[in-house]
Amino acid sequence: MAKPILLNSAAELLERILSGKMPADRQMEGYFRAHRGMGVRDRGFVAETVYGCLREKRLLEHIAGNALLLDVVAAYLLTHGYSARALEETGFRGDAREMVERARTLEKSSLPFAIQTNMPDWLAERLRAQFGDAEALTLSLALNQPAPMDLRVNTLKAKREEAEARLAGEGFPCTPTSYSATGLRRNDRASVFKTQCFKEGFFEVQDEGSQLVTLMLEPKRQEMVVDFCAGAGGKTLYIGALMANTGTVYAFDVLAKRLEKLKPRLRRAGLDNVRMVAISHEHDARVQRLKGKIDRVLVDAPCSGTGTLRRNPDIKWREIDLQELADMQQRILAAAEELVKPGGRLVYATCSLLREENEDVVEKFLSAHPEFITVPAGEILARRHVPLTMNDAALRLFPHRHHTDGFYAVALEKKQG
Repeated sequence: MAKPILLNSAAELLERILSGKMPADRQMEGYFRAHRGMGVRDRGFVAETVYGCLREKRLLEHIAGNALLLDVVAAYLLTHGYSARALEETGFRGDAREMVERARTLEKSSLPFAIQTNMPDWLAERLRAQFGDAEALTLSLALNQPAPMDLRVNTLKAKREEAEARLAGEGFPCTPTSYSATGLRRNDRASVFKTQCFKEGFFEVQDEGSQLVTLMLEPKRQEMVVDFCAGAGGKTLYIGALMANTGTVYAFDVLAKRLEKLKPRLRRAGLDNVRMVAISHEHDARVQRLKGKIDRVLVDAPCSGTGTLRRNPDIKWREIDLQELADMQQRILAAAEELVKPGGRLVYATCSLLREENEDVVEKFLSAHPEFITVPAGEILARRHVPLTMNDAALRLFPHRHHTDGFYAVALEKKQG
């Protein structure tokens, strides 16, 4: 049974996450650093409770009868194994028995769609409009489940079977992913970073969907490739490996701090074909120098992140200006396009589910750039021996269909001459 103070800790941390701008995981790190007296078990209880509340917030508020965060935490515990009496014994002063009765008699199907699916109204409306009620419900329920841990085997150092055997030998058995030939999966959040296998650079943590997005680039040996929004470099690392550590991969990002995180990952992976370039904006002089010289450019655009709600449930409770995001995506895509040489490829990708950030952005880009044509995703996947059928130009991945995060990616080729 939880100690009385832990309910307050969970509510306090939940409030910090919902009112702050930093991602939930970073808020948690800071909170636990400030509360060093908490034991491992207590931290685990608080973290699991907070993530559960973030996933199920709308339904928990309904059961609690209000939006007070202490009551939301109590409602979570009552719907995940606690009795009213056990909750009262932790010192909870609300009406636990009334909550239990409300949860027991709850008819989920009669609730408004946004409450059923634990989505903010704006997102629930968009998902229904795009997917229809039945699929939007299935998709939302999948987004509210914790994600597995996917690994990408570093093929510069090991075959998938070797990495799988090494991990099993260290007590971390995995299963091969369904679509990515370099992927392994665990269904828990085990600390694989402590393994010798990780320290020797045999794998990186990367969602299977992210691996498939990278394959859309189809980089070849000795080419010049740009990862335009590299971040901490998950896709950069894979691109470097796909090129067998030859040619040059430029990792651009506007945040030098993010690129700094790539340095130890490159060393561990054994990659030396990556150049990290911190840029001040998409038209930086360091970008301009490469105009018309690049074989392939990946724009993994900043986006709403709605496809990653399994991992980042706090995203759905933040204010998101979709128009502002779409405008930024258009600007980045237009700047990245200038780097592509004739016959080269530009891949636009997001981890968003929303048309405004995906199809609408690409359609607008293509209408302004008739020199680009789409390369059907199905053809690329077939060439890469990915057992996945895509019936239109774009790669679209969803947790309820593919058991990956939600991704959109489209490959655009620049005509010769």
